[in-house]
Amino acid sequence: MTTPVRHPYLDAAVPLAFAHRGGAADGLENTESAFRSAVASGYRYLETDVHATADGRLVAFHDATLDRVTDTGGRIADLRWSQVNQARVAGTEPVPLFEDLLEAFPEARWNVDVKAEPALVPLIDLIRRTNTWDRICVGSFSEARVARAQLLGGPQLATSLGVNGVLALRLRSLGLPARLRRSAVAAQVPEIQSGMRVVDHRFVRTAHALGLQVHVWTVNDRARMERLLDLGVDGIMTDHTGTLIEVLKERGAWA
Repeated sequence: MTTPVRHPYLDAAVPLAFAHRGGAADGLENTESAFRSAVASGYRYLETDVHATADGRLVAFHDATLDRVTDTGGRIADLRWSQVNQARVAGTEPVPLFEDLLEAFPEARWNVDVKAEPALVPLIDLIRRTNTWDRICVGSFSEARVARAQLLGGPQLATSLGVNGVLALRLRSLGLPARLRRSAVAAQVPEIQSGMRVVDHRFVRTAHALGLQVHVWTVNDRARMERLLDLGVDGIMTDHTGTLIEVLKERGAWA
């Protein structure tokens, strides 16, 4: 079943291939070089995360601190951009500003996980200022943050479901009553959460009946990619970008 396109962000043929953090398998996650490699190999959809520095600059970075993947440390929220700009991912690559990534890859669509509340308003302001409503889908593990993004951005902003929305969708797929707000355009979910299966044929069928796409993260194993595609999911986010290309090419589904 093909779901109707509810937002121009989702105007590409499914299944969508998302380069998770640009393709994090090489250790250069969320760097311009990682995204450039993904785009060069044919990826149109890129996934990243954003935090705001102490002086309000929006950086593409997953963790709240620089410690895990860079040659320095400290909480991004406590550091000015001039300080974050000195850090190097894997000792070599700078931490990028999200605005610079938007400009560097003008044909790319971005799935943006807002990791902390201070990043939300700068992100919406950036989308409004650059008029990139059709290029960005906003998500968050925080239900309140997703709701606030929808309020700030209005219907022109694409968002994924928050955690409560995903729970409601899962309950409905099991035949249980649950209220579901339909302002989102996609359910972006793990295949399994806390030992419980989230994505099965009932979940996908229920989402499609409501006009929602289903995007699954983070899928790095070929067998899981195959299984999820057989279920009819609309998108897969992966660190192993080459593997997903191979799987989709074998199915004649790599655009």
